[in-house]
Amino acid sequence: MCSMFSRWNWVACGFYLVLNICSPDGGLVQSCGHIIPESPVLALGSNFTALCILNESCLDFGNIYASQIIWKIKNKLVPKEQYREINRTVSSVTFNDTSSLATPLTCNILADGQIEQNIYGITVTVGLAPEKPKNLSCIVHQESVLTYVMNCTWNPGRHTFLDTQFRLRHSWPEEIFPDCIPKDVNNSCTITDIQFFVNTEIWVEATNALGKAESDPLVVDPIDIVKPLSPQNVSVSSGVLPTVLQLCWVNWISDAVMMLKFNIRYRIVGETNWMEVPSEDTASTRTSFIVQGLRPYTEYAFSIRCMKEDGVGYWSDWSEEKTGMTTEAQPSKGPPIWRIIDTSHSPAFWTVHLLWKALKPFEANGVILQYEVTIRDKSSPSSPVKKYNVTSTNHTLQLREGTYEVTLVARNSVGSSPPSVLLIPASNSKAPVKNLRTLPKHDKLWVGWTAPNSYVLKYVIEWCLVSSSSDCIIEWQIALGGVQGVDLKGIKPFKCYLITVYPLYADGQGSGQSVKAYLKQDRPSKGPTVQTKKVGKAEAVLTWNHLTVEEQNGFIRNYTILYKTIDGNETVVTVDPSKTEYTLSSLTSDTLYTVRMMASTDNGSRTGPDFTFTTQKFGKGEIEAIVVPVCLAFLLIVLLGVLFCFNKRDLIKKHIWPIVPDPSKSNIAQWSPQVPAKHNFSSKDQTYPEGSFTDVSVVEIEADDKKSFSEQDLKPFDLLKKEKSTSEGHSSGIGGSSCMSSPRQSVSDSDEGDTTQNTSSTVQYSTVVLNGYRDQTPVQVFSRSESTQPLLDSEERSEDHAGGADSTAQRQQYFRQNGGQDETNTDRPCFERTKQITHANEGDLVGFVQLQISGQSSQPLGLGMEKNTQEAAVSNVLQTCTEGQTVRPETVEENPLSVDEMPKSYLPQTVRQGGYMPQ
Repeated sequence: MCSMFSRWNWVACGFYLVLNICSPDGGLVQSCGHIIPESPVLALGSNFTALCILNESCLDFGNIYASQIIWKIKNKLVPKEQYREINRTVSSVTFNDTSSLATPLTCNILADGQIEQNIYGITVTVGLAPEKPKNLSCIVHQESVLTYVMNCTWNPGRHTFLDTQFRLRHSWPEEIFPDCIPKDVNNSCTITDIQFFVNTEIWVEATNALGKAESDPLVVDPIDIVKPLSPQNVSVSSGVLPTVLQLCWVNWISDAVMMLKFNIRYRIVGETNWMEVPSEDTASTRTSFIVQGLRPYTEYAFSIRCMKEDGVGYWSDWSEEKTGMTTEAQPSKGPPIWRIIDTSHSPAFWTVHLLWKALKPFEANGVILQYEVTIRDKSSPSSPVKKYNVTSTNHTLQLREGTYEVTLVARNSVGSSPPSVLLIPASNSKAPVKNLRTLPKHDKLWVGWTAPNSYVLKYVIEWCLVSSSSDCIIEWQIALGGVQGVDLKGIKPFKCYLITVYPLYADGQGSGQSVKAYLKQDRPSKGPTVQTKKVGKAEAVLTWNHLTVEEQNGFIRNYTILYKTIDGNETVVTVDPSKTEYTLSSLTSDTLYTVRMMASTDNGSRTGPDFTFTTQKFGKGEIEAIVVPVCLAFLLIVLLGVLFCFNKRDLIKKHIWPIVPDPSKSNIAQWSPQVPAKHNFSSKDQTYPEGSFTDVSVVEIEADDKKSFSEQDLKPFDLLKKEKSTSEGHSSGIGGSSCMSSPRQSVSDSDEGDTTQNTSSTVQYSTVVLNGYRDQTPVQVFSRSESTQPLLDSEERSEDHAGGADSTAQRQQYFRQNGGQDETNTDRPCFERTKQITHANEGDLVGFVQLQISGQSSQPLGLGMEKNTQEAAVSNVLQTCTEGQTVRPETVEENPLSVDEMPKSYLPQTVRQGGYMPQ
């Protein structure tokens, strides 16, 4: 009928179900259904079926049936395959394995497929039944002299996932005692009320919702499972003998209750290994015991425990440790002794360092007060025995070279030790050990050797830490003659040790054999620093220093050199570790290389810093091969040039240093103006006799008679006018450097009355020559001479002029002067030069002669007379140069030069018969 209702009717039905479930006060009034079983406890892994039963009242009102029931586990829908509708009010669900079952399990209604309503829910508990407890055991603990408790333990078995209760139960045959329930644990329980000498049955019972289990019963007399208290008040005292100690203690259990046996252990203080007194010596009840076989003057720690005499039951705990020390006894053995001989000062005298080790406590048997050293000279039996009392463990002696026997005795308060004897031979001539080797073993370094063929009393093993900064401090130990290997203790890793073994014979000592060893190696601390010793064109010599022993950290097996160019591949070279120098070859010239070096041990390598070098551009001898031939060739050329110049010295002298006339040897200074010399020019050979001059002619011209001369004829005069200032300024200089005699004072004209016109003039003869010297460019040459000849009256008056003026002065009379001289001069450079010019080709010689008359006058007339005199001189030259070698002014036109461009030189000239030769 409800299926016909509208949506609001279904809401009303749901509300009705809620009202049936809940009452106004919150309690359950009436449920539409319930689940059977109610909150079950299930065995893990078993089958389980639950039923959901609907109430009839809900069916009548809501038209609800069992077919509408759905099941959920923890809000997870159970598959419908597990459902079963029993009737219209009952639905069941089945689980084949409860391992997957969770809580809660709910029954729900799905009304018309739209509204889901919970009907009922239950809590499901899944677990296991208890197992049978196993391994039940009990111990009776003594808490005091009269108090005992029994503690039992067992194995509870597997975890049940349920609340399981354990009970420890015990009983006598006729009486059952209260159960012992464990607290906070499930595997032990303590019973406080026990009785000795009665067998008691003990068992454990385990119970939970799924079942109950009991352990096997344990039947025992509590006296047989007692663990007594350890002996108390233990004390240790020394006995009469130095090797015994006496122990005393108190037992906490009476002999009436239990007879005990004991276990005594002891150890040397500072050690961990315990020693025990034999059990048969302490198998009876006692309160004291004397421990024997102890070391004299040694402190011991003792501890005691006890148990039932028959061995049934448990040992007590060990008692508190107590210590005691035995008394002193004389040393049991002599100290080990060795020597170090220093012969550096003098081979004939030894400095002997005697060394010995302090006796171990069990050997010293007390406090060593002193050592007695006895020295016997075996080389000289008559020598007295020397004795020394020493409190330290070393002694130094000064002995002469020889064989000695050293005896050492240690003394304490009780007595002396047996003597230790050391033979010091003059030389170690006996056989040494063979095949000396080392091997690291854990933290020890084993040293082994092969024994010599002769019988060896004992071996002395020396070792010291090798250091580059300090001396080797020797440590040593002695091994018996039958031993062929020992372990060295105290060896540090990464350190180098020098180990030496000496065999000692009855009549001498063998030479020592040494070996270096490491306990553990590492790679070097740093790499070698490489440098260049020499760099060539294709090779470089590298050098480096060995790493110090502290930096090596192991044996250097090899050095590796790595070098390369900036952009090239790296080349590797392996070098023997004993070397400190290596030559790199086949290098490229004028190239920058980077090189570094690596040192390698058995455990790694370390590389040093980079170093750069540049190879040379030229190899050894290449520069010399170039420079030496060049220098030799240069020297050869210079030598040939010198020889050539020496052979051609005359020619070179003419070109470089031409012959210059010596003015001091000139004959012009001997001219006489009053008596001119005449020359005979009838013969060509006598035209220019050596040592004489030709006639000097003076041509008289008027100063103003210029019109009778052409313009071409007057060019030289214009040139002379322009050079007048220069000629006057260098008169003395020219006279001093030309071929002339010393200047003479001119003769003043006595007829001249006017003092202002009175002059003392000097006649200067000049020759201007334009010609080329040895085909060179023609130059203008001036040769000047100062004459002391006074001017004539006719020359001082300007009477004749070429233009025929009214005030024509009288013409100057010419004069001729013979320059012949009596003296002959063999060295006549000036005249030789004159002859060269005279005999030159007429076509190559162009010149003209000028007579310049200079005077000292302040009147204008003097200047005019000087000008007229120059013009007259030129005219005279033009008239006289008509025969022989003549100087023609017109030849200048062939190669005209300006006055400024013409170079100036002063050379003596010669003239033919009828002319004059000014100087």
